[in-house]
Amino acid sequence: MRPAPVRHGRLPVRRARGPLARLLASTVAVLLLAVGGVAAYAVQDTVRSLKPAIHLVSASGKSVTPPTVGAESGEVNILLAGTDTRTGQGGQFSSSDELAGSSGAGNNDVTMVLHLSADHQHATVISIPRDLMVPVPSCPTSGGGSTPAQDSAQFNTTLSTGGLSCVVLTAEALTGLSIPYAAEISFDGVVAMSNAVGGVPVCLATPLTDPYVGLNLPAGQQTLVGSQALAFVRSRHGVGDGSDLGRISNQQLFLSSLLRTVTSAGVLTNPLTLYTLAKAATSNLTLSDTLDSPTTIVSIGLALKSVPLSDFVFVQYPSMTDPNDNNRVVPEPAGVDALKQALTTDTPVVLTGTTGSGTESATPAPTATATPSPAPTSGSGSTAAAGGSTPAPTSSAVTLPSDVTGQTAAQQTCTKGN
Repeated sequence: MRPAPVRHGRLPVRRARGPLARLLASTVAVLLLAVGGVAAYAVQDTVRSLKPAIHLVSASGKSVTPPTVGAESGEVNILLAGTDTRTGQGGQFSSSDELAGSSGAGNNDVTMVLHLSADHQHATVISIPRDLMVPVPSCPTSGGGSTPAQDSAQFNTTLSTGGLSCVVLTAEALTGLSIPYAAEISFDGVVAMSNAVGGVPVCLATPLTDPYVGLNLPAGQQTLVGSQALAFVRSRHGVGDGSDLGRISNQQLFLSSLLRTVTSAGVLTNPLTLYTLAKAATSNLTLSDTLDSPTTIVSIGLALKSVPLSDFVFVQYPSMTDPNDNNRVVPEPAGVDALKQALTTDTPVVLTGTTGSGTESATPAPTATATPSPAPTSGSGSTAAAGGSTPAPTSSAVTLPSDVTGQTAAQQTCTKGN
């Protein structure tokens, strides 16, 4: 069976949701801790809405035992793949347009890896570009066989090639992490999430016009709901240089705002909103079998809730233009080495370049001039320093090169101009 066709965008001369799994876990955990019969019904109904789980194969080969109720111990790594499949998607997604992705499993149009530190004091979310050319390992198939390994393939073909396990196996090699948890989300999931919180506020530095996705928004503060929210996170032609790398910044901006909204008092103290949010997540996420336990979800949620928004860092996987094809990117060695060092030694990252979202509308985190910590000698190392601000430039943090972009969830940034 041939992989689904892949679409590309124009790429800049230099290099480009995760967080939604945190959202799912946190809201379900809060519901479980609520009082009264309404909470009990909400939890039961939310769990019933979970889709059948996907069997996950990780390079570590370790089985995952559901923990007892309480915060998950140690580091937590979760992959979230946003699929562009049209199968089962109604409304605007049933027509043929620029966003037409594929049928069946589809391509992993958006892929994010969430790493929670072992001390639960900081989290890093890595956005992996869809157009990144990488080696793809042999991946298991549902029939018991395996796909052939590829020396170089476009990253967003891994889902259609070998399913969620193939996305995870490839991402493990890119990040140096062992990723035991994963989930898929489709178009409808983004729509449902934004509806559940009553809209996600975003700042537009310039008017955003993209006829391919039906967006025509003026500059300034906008609250995105439903299909408009989805169009925003999928728009390429309306942001930056029109590439996938440009829209990653929009996705990070949107998810940062979503996290701020979800953790606001108005949401956390409203049981009905929490229930709606949890139901929206579970109805539109397909979890790996390692994550398909309510106890596991609650435990991860309890572990994540202690991370301050300022220590929740979104990072674009370091890459640069492919010398063989300027419509593709390849890993950028210096940035990749620094990022892997931080992830495998379980230390915070410090961003030194401009944020991926372009314009700051709040005081930015301090830039760093620190020397990176020593190269890792094992799969785990020192834990991050606790605190509620962007990691200080000390030996306990890894400073990323200036061309690696991103932002913290606490930073209220604006979009890039077109």
